[in-house]
Amino acid sequence: MKATAERRLPMLAGVLALLAALLATPAPASDRRTDLPRQVRQGDLVIGTTAPGARVHYAGRELRVDGHGRFVFGVGRDESGPLRLDITWPDGAVETVSLRVLAREWKIERVDGVPQQTVTPDPEIAARIAREQADVAAARERDDPRSDFATGFRWPVTGRVSGVYGSQRIYNGTPRSPHSGLDVAAPAGTPVRAPAPGIVTFARPDLYLTGGTVLIDHGHGVSSNFLHLSRLDVKVGDRVEAGQVIGAVGATGRATGPHMHWGVNWFDVRVDPQTLVDPGENRPAR
Repeated sequence: MKATAERRLPMLAGVLALLAALLATPAPASDRRTDLPRQVRQGDLVIGTTAPGARVHYAGRELRVDGHGRFVFGVGRDESGPLRLDITWPDGAVETVSLRVLAREWKIERVDGVPQQTVTPDPEIAARIAREQADVAAARERDDPRSDFATGFRWPVTGRVSGVYGSQRIYNGTPRSPHSGLDVAAPAGTPVRAPAPGIVTFARPDLYLTGGTVLIDHGHGVSSNFLHLSRLDVKVGDRVEAGQVIGAVGATGRATGPHMHWGVNWFDVRVDPQTLVDPGENRPAR
């Protein structure tokens, strides 16, 4: 028995050496695959897939890659491209992917004769707005490993679309910031539902510009914000599921009437919520 065991030791050592060599061999080029569109539009939220364990860099950030190889990034309203992604494979090989950006046309409206104090707030109000916006911006920097964004998005409220992403007004010759999301007109008190799963990272009822405001983090830097709410039904730290009521439509903050404003961000990049939902699922109430 002892002699047999001694004869098997060299064989076992050989098998282990072969396995070590196989593990050290770089993956064939055919296994180094990244699925991405070759062209994207301004305002798109782009979800790609690559080999689990690969590292993806874009716009100065290392993107999270989940266990399924999924990663995500946003394309800004005024991005001109081409976009560059650098992918480092688990074996150390590097690939660069270039994406073309398709330009969109934006609705621009000029409005003159507006009282100047409504265009340029006094210093005290301006300071309050800056503080509140800084708090919202800080919540958007969260970078959780959850991939809730990958489950897809649904309409938080259905109805007449009253404001679209990317549109812009010029008051008395002064350009305002482009509209950052999607507005849907609805009666005050209409339930607003989470468009995708996530964690509530911000919830305040009385911001100066946006009134009742809720942010939901969907993972990997993707977040939704809901503005002008008349009621908040969630608090910071709550886990919400798609379709769960998070608040109610209102006209709080600076709003001219009850509506839902839904914005989507990838960190500080605002993207178009309307590209994430099926237009056929928006059935206005009669």
